Amino acid sequence: MKRLSFLVSLTNNDNDYQQEQAAAAEKAGRRLGVDVKIVHANNDALAQSQQLLHYVQDSSVARPDAIMFEPAGGTAFPQVARAAAAAGIGWVVLNHEVDYTAELRRKHKVPVFTLSSDHQEVGKIQGKQFGALLPNGGNILYIEGPANSSAAKDRTTGMLKTKPANIHVKTMRANWTEDSAYRTVSSWLRLRTSQESHVDLVGAQDDSMAMGARKAFSEIAEGERARWLKIPITGCDGMPKTGQTWVRNGTLAATIFIRPNTDLAIEMLVEAFKSGATLPESKMTEPESVPSLAELAGMARRGAGA
Repeated sequence: MKRLSFLVSLTNNDNDYQQEQAAAAEKAGRRLGVDVKIVHANNDALAQSQQLLHYVQDSSVARPDAIMFEPAGGTAFPQVARAAAAAGIGWVVLNHEVDYTAELRRKHKVPVFTLSSDHQEVGKIQGKQFGALLPNGGNILYIEGPANSSAAKDRTTGMLKTKPANIHVKTMRANWTEDSAYRTVSSWLRLRTSQESHVDLVGAQDDSMAMGARKAFSEIAEGERARWLKIPITGCDGMPKTGQTWVRNGTLAATIFIRPNTDLAIEMLVEAFKSGATLPESKMTEPESVPSLAELAGMARRGAGA
């Protein structure tokens, strides 16, 4: 059998989770003896669509055996997906909900599936983290991902289901990067309403965005800076070298470990191509609180006692 080749398209290269996605894909490729090419969309859905179409339709480039991608916008490119499957290219959507996989699997023999973390569960864990950190309630500044992201929507839905009723949430949006959150929070801090707001905790849907908020706080005028920097900040993704390290050193109060899934997608594709195994139409991985919810509640109680 010829050596398999896979194209991996990620949303950007400025986010620690996306960087881990790239590293996991490259490591899996070496381990399994397949060629992996990684490209980035720079958070531009149109550019990503054209990028993928290039590898499907352009005869001047070698067609990959399968394409896996995490959508940079609100669509998972159904027309490109149909063209890819018709051309005999497998199609994997990461961390996004789609409604066309059943159709493609029915019409074509190539592997087609979705692979995602359970983003509603991510939100549910984060809502419970808020309750553990603020046992007496309070006000949260909540930094969501883009409005067109199904992962961001699911995380918000889950969070609202589990946060205690005495915790009040003010939302703002950023684009899964530290810089986007830094600009969003910095703009809000310049408003008079921000100075009149009492914020007990910052919760971000992504560790990079959490760090962007912290950077914005660090640039507040000296008289107010210490107060803002004392506010606990939580994130999501929990990569070992970033989010988990930031929790250990106290930069973040908590995060949620969301395992990279490009390596699992590559394993599934290799199994399908080499053995003809039938893959599930969709698969989800389970997130984990870091630290555990019990540990977080205990830390909050000890802090209150002190």
